[in-house]
Amino acid sequence: MRLNLLFISASISANVSSLLAGSVLDRFGRRVCWLVSSVLLAIGSLMMAISFSHPGFHGYLIGNILLAFGGTFIFVSSYQLANAFPRYSGLIVALVTGAFDASAAVFLFYRMAYDASDGSFSLDRFFYGYISVPVAIIMAEFLWMPAHSYHTLPQLEQKIEHAQDRTRDVHQSDEEIDNTNELSRVRSARAGQRKAKLEKIEQLAGDSQERGERVREEEDRQEASGVWGVLHGMPAHKQMMTPWFVLILVLTILQMIRMNYFIAGVRSQYRYMLGSDKAAERINEFFDAALPIGGVAATPFIGILLNNLSVPATFSVLTVFIIVIGVLNCIPNIIAGYFTVVAFVFFRPLYYSAVSDYATKVFGFATFGRIYGTVTCVSGITQLIQSGLDALTHGPLHDDPTPVNATLGAAGALVGLILTIFITVKGRVFVEKRVEMWADGERERLLSEDRIGYGTGHEVQE
Repeated sequence: MRLNLLFISASISANVSSLLAGSVLDRFGRRVCWLVSSVLLAIGSLMMAISFSHPGFHGYLIGNILLAFGGTFIFVSSYQLANAFPRYSGLIVALVTGAFDASAAVFLFYRMAYDASDGSFSLDRFFYGYISVPVAIIMAEFLWMPAHSYHTLPQLEQKIEHAQDRTRDVHQSDEEIDNTNELSRVRSARAGQRKAKLEKIEQLAGDSQERGERVREEEDRQEASGVWGVLHGMPAHKQMMTPWFVLILVLTILQMIRMNYFIAGVRSQYRYMLGSDKAAERINEFFDAALPIGGVAATPFIGILLNNLSVPATFSVLTVFIIVIGVLNCIPNIIAGYFTVVAFVFFRPLYYSAVSDYATKVFGFATFGRIYGTVTCVSGITQLIQSGLDALTHGPLHDDPTPVNATLGAAGALVGLILTIFITVKGRVFVEKRVEMWADGERERLLSEDRIGYGTGHEVQE
């Protein structure tokens, strides 16, 4: 129960702090986020190390919370690295997401090191050693990283336009140069500098053909989504009052409770369901290895899925996963347990990516931070209910997790179905209205051209 409390506190802290980290990133930039993260990670690691080396010092909870805050600050700001290499932005985002999932492997590696050292590599040594991580972050920030945030793609496009402008080769000071050859040399040098700058920018953003291809791909992706722009331009507070927001919020709350309940109690659940501590241990060991590996392995497939399926189709897939995991997790069989773990480790990164993708396509970039941050923050706060679920499981239910698993699975499936049907119906209505608006605009344009032709296009006979 105490270990579950530590996990719950870290989960809530990580989710709630995402809104704060996003605000700091928007206002002060990546460098401040990395520095704040380094300080929090260092203090958190130190408190955990002292707690394990000095039994009288109880800093576990605070240290755990500080580590969660520190991790969120560096994770959220790391997505800005995609702006450093616009040509490979999709790959960068996928790698950052994969690194997030792979971070769970730290626990697996520690246990292997602990067993290999016959217990001499204790937890206090691990956390003292972990202080080197924030030190490395600070060194990287000041030795290699730029002081300011990277330019976004629109900002680079603006710089390209400036670099392509030949009139910038001509200055007012040219009037002071009387020699024609000298004037030609000066302007040629300016043109050379301008072209060199253009070449450097295009190495990052790609040439005109590559940029055009990216624009076409993005337009195709938006068209394929089926709901792109449905609430774009609407104030955030009004967006939050729509079913589009309420349903995704409720579904995310249920899935985060479901996922955290499973992660925190996978061993105890299968110990009861299988009636064997050894079988439960095998599933737990498989889960420890599968969680980071599955997250990384699923990353490219998630990208393909989100780029090619419509939003209704994506949430249909998510709902199927929710139903399958809910059913498998209630079957007291070791094979079903392994399949539950496999489905879970693929579903977890897919769900988080799908929610981010949904927020972008439905609500737009202008309010993305507030919408996504609010969903994450509120969902994190509601994880307090997990303590009650643990108490219910180990108390009145006598360690039987099946009623809780069945209830969460059924509730998630119901909300998932409602959201999928809602998106499908409203998406079709939105597309039909958009086609009608386009047709009305095209008709108005043709009528306008006819009126112009009627008034000016006929020759007057005298």
